[in-house]
Amino acid sequence: MPIEITMPRLSDTMESGTVIKWNVSVGDEVSSGDVVADIETDKATMELTVYDDGTIASIVVDEGASVDVGTVIAVMAEEGEDVAAATTAVSKSGDASRAAGEDEGAGGGTAVAAPPTASPGRPGASSPPNGGPVETSSGRIRISPVARRLAEEHGIDERQLNGSGPAGRIIKRDVLQAIDAAVETAASRAPSAAPAESARGTELAPVAASASRGVPATPVGAMAPGAMLAAGRVPVSNMRQTIARRLVESASSIPHYQVSMTFDMDALMELRGTLNEQLAPMGVKLSVNDFLVRACALAMYEHPDFNASWDGDSIIVHGEVNIGMAISLPADRGGGLVVGVVRNADQKSLRAISHESKALAEKARTRGLSVEDMSDSTFTLSNLGMFGVEHFTAIINPPNSAILAVGAAHQKPVVRNGELTIGHEMSATLSNDHRVIDGAMAARYLQTLKGLIETPAALMV
Repeated sequence: MPIEITMPRLSDTMESGTVIKWNVSVGDEVSSGDVVADIETDKATMELTVYDDGTIASIVVDEGASVDVGTVIAVMAEEGEDVAAATTAVSKSGDASRAAGEDEGAGGGTAVAAPPTASPGRPGASSPPNGGPVETSSGRIRISPVARRLAEEHGIDERQLNGSGPAGRIIKRDVLQAIDAAVETAASRAPSAAPAESARGTELAPVAASASRGVPATPVGAMAPGAMLAAGRVPVSNMRQTIARRLVESASSIPHYQVSMTFDMDALMELRGTLNEQLAPMGVKLSVNDFLVRACALAMYEHPDFNASWDGDSIIVHGEVNIGMAISLPADRGGGLVVGVVRNADQKSLRAISHESKALAEKARTRGLSVEDMSDSTFTLSNLGMFGVEHFTAIINPPNSAILAVGAAHQKPVVRNGELTIGHEMSATLSNDHRVIDGAMAARYLQTLKGLIETPAALMV
């Protein structure tokens, strides 16, 4: 019997999904656990995994098409089953006709997408070189969707890469290293007969590489003078539509107000440096954000109203302290913003929070967070300090009653004990739901937070 691959429900609010990319073609053999497609939900881009062995008989929904949950998007023939027979069986049943993008003039047959055209960085079925990537039982290279897209964009031959991920899988880091190596090679190459053209190619290569990693690129002045930006219309993804809808609902239905405070970060920065030096042999590096997550969680014990939600005729005070962290997604995963949740943050050490935070951020930017990873936050922290931002305000993430927006811990002239000196200071702005939290309550919460941050030893016990 043919196996129908349907659009899965990957989040609690998901009603439809978009096939961002197919990682298989018609005729490919797949095994249980293989990732066959990248699916964009209303919250994130996630991998679609199959749980049976077989052969892809038909791809019904093209890349970029959005269909309802439960719609057949592909058909797989079981082991030993004829591929053509599997396709015909599904076509006769009429199930495949529910998929969007079906060609109504094709005589009622199953709409099968043509195999994707090979890109320069993605060769055909050549045998991998010695020391090359690990292949599945069907002969396909183990590579994550993000890594595959990066390799295609930069013309990197994925068969020349060695995977450092689980089971030898090629991951984003492996491709970025190959890109860096290619850029260094191009920069050190002798000028060709067309020096101006070669110089421009070498100049722009680091820009592309840095853009993929989200680091500062070459200044705008290095681009061609007078060049115009490309005009166009960009379709809004499911996730961006959900973000827009939730933000409008939050801003229009929750009475927001903000309270700001500046924190002395000298003691925390000194403690962080000491701990990181001692933990370096174990591969642990604590971030400022790890301390903030812990501080926000501990402050709930004195101010439980900040761990609460408005519920019409009552206020729900939550027993668990689950701190949500706003995580920005790279453009190759559709952009947008997701909130990963560190559960029971008040009961976890700085080291445990650091490990979990990094795992959530990496998962969000590579494989996509699960519904559980994004559920049940009771308070949210949004940190733009890594971008050098000093001050900003954030919109509350429902059903939370508050969100803390923090900037960078900058070194600046400050007054300490009546004397002018150089110290670290950080500005934080607390956005509050006025139905739950009054101004004086917000001020007292920030005072507690200030005490924890400025005497950081309290965060370790």
